[in-house]
Parts: sequence; structure tokens; C-alpha cells
Amino acid sequence: MYDPYKALYLHIPFCKQRCAYCDFATRAADCDDPAIADYVDELVLEIRRASREGKLGSIETVYIGGGTPSHIGMGNLSKLLYTLSTSLHLTPEVECTMEANPESLTEPMVKDLWALGVNRLSIGVQSFDDDLLRKLGRVHDAETAKRAIACAQTRFENVSIDLMCGIPGQSHESFAADLACAIEAGVAHVSVYPLTVEENTLLETLVESGALEAPVEDVQAIMMETALRVLDPAGYARYEVASYAKPGFECRHNIAYWTGKPYLGFGTSAVTMTQNEARRMRVQDGQVIDDLDRRQMCAEDLMLGMRMVQGVSDEQVGAAALLLPESLTVFRGLVEAGLAERREGRYLPTVMGWLCGNELYGRIFDMAP
Repeated sequence: MYDPYKALYLHIPFCKQRCAYCDFATRAADCDDPAIADYVDELVLEIRRASREGKLGSIETVYIGGGTPSHIGMGNLSKLLYTLSTSLHLTPEVECTMEANPESLTEPMVKDLWALGVNRLSIGVQSFDDDLLRKLGRVHDAETAKRAIACAQTRFENVSIDLMCGIPGQSHESFAADLACAIEAGVAHVSVYPLTVEENTLLETLVESGALEAPVEDVQAIMMETALRVLDPAGYARYEVASYAKPGFECRHNIAYWTGKPYLGFGTSAVTMTQNEARRMRVQDGQVIDDLDRRQMCAEDLMLGMRMVQGVSDEQVGAAALLLPESLTVFRGLVEAGLAERREGRYLPTVMGWLCGNELYGRIFDMAP
């Protein structure tokens, strides 16, 4: 027997244009490309099959990501959302997020999405600086982003935006201005990501050719600290390494990933995580990509917990020691290294711990190779 699935992810692999930095399973396609309708039909069949098999009865969050879901048009989205509403209990208590890009989000779409059960929109803004948007290969400009946010807020209280830091040519003043725009817009949630140069992307080609300078990690670290310094006083609490939210607007779907809840993934490249007390397995496109035993599950839970502001409790570390005897030694070592602090019965990640995440998470996960 396996634990019930709590989260559902649907991947839409289509965009108007691939961004320079994108290494996701996506491709550029016209919004009326027949391949889009065919793909949505396959998703519909997969959702219905899962419903018949009883896999959707405990779903608490749904996330429609991509790609650019808003690019595929309301006809396809209506079919998908109607299938969800008839296949699981898509009540207001279920957090239903859809990603959108500014250039394809319209007022009629916002109204229809709200009526069909979506209750959270995540808008890919990345920056409010037109020069930087062009470098990233984005197809919208700053004014379009601002209009899209305002349009979303005509129906949605729960609006999130993504911002990038460490973009080539981005100044500290420009990034601070992006944060100020987010605050002024009154969004409920802000995700802040350092730009990374992924293999086989246009950005990698531009950096290697010298056409663009490579992101500088120290600059990105300072900008991540700037995000905390600017957003926290404005009422956005940091609850995860890259996530800030007004009270009550934390992304429950992402928290499900970080707290070890089983999830289903439908569509190209989507990952499904299945688990029981003894085993945790992740499958992507029919291939097993993770197969963890109890010790590895325990280490992963501690590692994921340290992504969150709340960290992990003494009780969690003590219980882990039954399977991973070196747990206490490792966590004390994290404190000594300045990567964590121990306060009020919990081990909490420090700012340095988040900035040196590879070391922090690596030390924990290495307990169960």
C-alpha cells in the first residue's frame, strides 16, 4: 500500500517563444497548433484514468505549469479545467494554481479561469526592466507585466510573480526597483530566483561566446539578501529559500513537495512521487529517477525541511538518529559552520546556509548515500 497522493501537477510544454535561459521540456508553438489540442486531449484521458483508479480522492493542491499554460487559449484550458472539476473535488479549499505569462493573460481569460476553479495565478514577470527582459528573451515588456498583474487582481486575490536576480547587466538598483514594483503592485506572493546558465540553452551559447557576461554568484547572493531586506518590512515573510508571501498566501503546492507529500505528475517531463513507510520512488516519463530506502527518505526529509524558514525540530533530528546515527553530529556541525542555528528547540537555516545551499543540503543528504 502507498500513501495517498496530495498534490497534482499538470505540465503544459508550449510557449510563444522559448526564453534564452530555459531548459524545461517546452517548445515554441502557435496557439492554434493542432499539437496543443492533441496534447490536452491526452492529459484529459490521463486525468480521467487516474480518477477511475481512485488516485485523485485526496488531492489538496493542483498546479498547472509549463511552458506557458495561458498561451494555449481558453478553449483548451476550459476542457482541462472542466475535466479536473469532474474528476476530483475542485472546491475552493483546493489550491489550484495556473502559471501565466503577461503577454497571453487577458481579462476574459482571468474571468473564465476564476469561474472554472483556478484560485491562484503565478505570473512569470522575471523583471520590470525592459533591457533585461530583452536579454532574457522574454516576449513581454514591463508595462505589459504591470497590466497583467492588475488584470489578474480584478478576480484573484492570490497572485504570485517570479523575479530573477543576477541577470547580466542587472544593477543592485535595478533589482531593488523590481522589488519595489512588486510591492507597489500589491501581489500576494513573490518568488526570487538567481539566474542559472543551464546546458544547451541560448543563454549558455551567449555566455560562452562572450556576448553576455556570466552571472556572478556573489552578486546574486547580495541580491537575495536585498530581497529579504526589502520584502520583509513590506509584509512579505520569507517561508522558503526563494519564496516570500503575505500571511496566508504561502504556496501550499510547493510546500507539499518540501514536506514529503506524495504527488502525481501528468504530461511531458512531469514527475510522480509515490511512497510508503519503507520506500519513496520518483518516476518521470516512465523512467524511475529516484528510488529511496527508509534511510534515504529520512535524510531527504531533513534536507527539504532545511529549505524552509521553520527548519526541523529537535524531535525530528532525534527520531532520524534511529536510522541515521550521525544526525546529531551533522546538525551540530551545520551550526558550527554557520549554516544553521539552533533556537527554541529547532535547527533553522541561516542566511549563509541558504546562500551556500549545496553545502548545507549536501551534508545532510550525504548521511544516507
